[in-house]
Amino acid sequence: MNLRLVYITTSNKQEAKSIGRKLVEEKLAACVNIIDGMEAIYRWEGEIVEEQETILIAKTPYHNVKELTGRVKELHSYDCPCVISLQLTEQEGNEQYQHWLINNTKNQQVNYEIEQP
Repeated sequence: MNLRLVYITTSNKQEAKSIGRKLVEEKLAACVNIIDGMEAIYRWEGEIVEEQETILIAKTPYHNVKELTGRVKELHSYDCPCVISLQLTEQEGNEQYQHWLINNTKNQQVNYEIEQP
């Protein structure tokens, strides 16, 4: 089924909720989870920064990842938001949930022609 967890960091819980709701409304993700209160330490523009962030995890098939990433970048307050896609192992986990996930996201658009013999 080629499913993904897309790990996204946001500046706060409200931003995570706003982006997450848009992703679900637009069927770019079937579901999102929000984890508040993460501590982040990173290098930005030559400085070491320590901040609180909120994690947003979106669940979607691979064929939506590119559009989802673009949408997050449009909605996000960061200049360079963290959006990382993690592939799920095929045939592991709750198959019924995986089917639900597929049925609650955009369908894959196939843009090719089949040659006639």
